Amino acid sequence: MLHTILGANGSIASELLPILLQYNERVRLVSRSPKPVDGVETIAADATNYEQVLKAVEGSGIVYLLIGLEYKIEVWRKQWPKIMQHVINACKATNAKLIFFDNVYMYGKVSGPMTEETPFKPVSKKGQVRAAIATTLLNEMKTGSIKALIARAADFYGPGAGAKSVIGILAFDKLLHNKTPQVMASAKPLHSYTYTKDAAEALYILSQHEEAFGQTWHLPTARPALSSIDFISMIADETGMPHKIQTIPKFVIAIAALFNSLMRELKEMLYQNEYDYIFDSSKFEKAFNYKPTPYKKGIQGTIEWMKSQ
Repeated sequence: MLHTILGANGSIASELLPILLQYNERVRLVSRSPKPVDGVETIAADATNYEQVLKAVEGSGIVYLLIGLEYKIEVWRKQWPKIMQHVINACKATNAKLIFFDNVYMYGKVSGPMTEETPFKPVSKKGQVRAAIATTLLNEMKTGSIKALIARAADFYGPGAGAKSVIGILAFDKLLHNKTPQVMASAKPLHSYTYTKDAAEALYILSQHEEAFGQTWHLPTARPALSSIDFISMIADETGMPHKIQTIPKFVIAIAALFNSLMRELKEMLYQNEYDYIFDSSKFEKAFNYKPTPYKKGIQGTIEWMKSQ
């Protein structure tokens, strides 16, 4: 069976590829500019162009939608609905099964743990886009016109992500360069993180189980969730740095947003730092008897990977 990865240059794709190869699966890597990999087919394609998506998907048994767009609401609004519809149509036309890797933006502010049953109540513009594209796919799944599943993760960290993730930029990278780690808005609320290796392994597990399709799954994530203070203290311990954190106040971010485009985009997502962000993956853990990587071990693996780059 051919496993096709749309968005082959991303953090999760880089961890999924070796797993697929380990199990001797045929793999096709697709992105605008795919990096060559020995013995692996690569196709350059623009996911906003249906003909290119159809060609990229043709002959696939499983398609992983792992595309990450530029972190700008204008880009998301314009491109995500188009990409989702193109991928759905291409999978339907070729009888490929679809695995959509999603985030939690559509849930909005949640009191208590986020589960697969948590309703979509986005409080951000980017959350509204994510709710819309997830709903598009869910509606297709309900009609039975496509075999698909949604695999959702919390904010992630780990090999492949490194300094690409928020926690990677503000904590791991700074501590590895003997700088003080930072947290936006508040370091006190609890916050779950999904380890990239667990996410990638879980995607492959889901692909191998017919009964997993037609459902939403939260990918395995360690429990209990930790405060940023505790999580970053664990990183500091592993890097031999002092337990010191700089909190960037909300008003500073608001001022920075006037001049910095990334801060403008992050500003609406600050609620994720101001309130508990607890991700429940017990459905997956029970179904597949899977134990997520503990935070300490995941932090060690992340540091080891970042040092090797």
